[in-house]
Amino acid sequence: MPHLHTALVPAPDQVVVRLTGDADLSTLDRLTAALERAAGLGTASVVVDVAGAHFWDCSGLHALTAFTAALAPAGRQCRIVGAPAATRRLVRVSGLEDRLTLDGPLRGHEPVRPAAVEPPGPGPAQPAGADRAPLRRGRVPGHGMRALRRAEEAGRRSARLDAPRRWR
Repeated sequence: MPHLHTALVPAPDQVVVRLTGDADLSTLDRLTAALERAAGLGTASVVVDVAGAHFWDCSGLHALTAFTAALAPAGRQCRIVGAPAATRRLVRVSGLEDRLTLDGPLRGHEPVRPAAVEPPGPGPAQPAGADRAPLRRGRVPGHGMRALRRAEEAGRRSARLDAPRRWR
């Protein structure tokens, strides 16, 4: 059973193809079928939303590259939105940044998302210190017993390396 779900959201000037799941060799037929249906609608722009795609491999990127190249002679375009850092890294490493149009920078951690804006005006009075994050109880990474044991072992190893070696 393929682990890729596709949804087409048509609009007058563009169609959005939403991908959810894994885009790999096993789901390549499903991906290309969704892209062909989107191209068949005849809109000037096809937007592929990959925010819900958890895994990509080169076969999925190759399908997007071939689809983008097929749209270009007719003056149509394919744009990829919602790409997480791993997808952007895969596009950059595979050398496809000049063939695929991604929204946002290729070298960022995550795509730029608008910040939530609070409405202006007087609000309820806040107690002093309410703007600070609440303290959380729990473990602090690197401060457990394992970390202490590793530090002790590393110290013993370095002490052994500094000591003169005795040969029998």
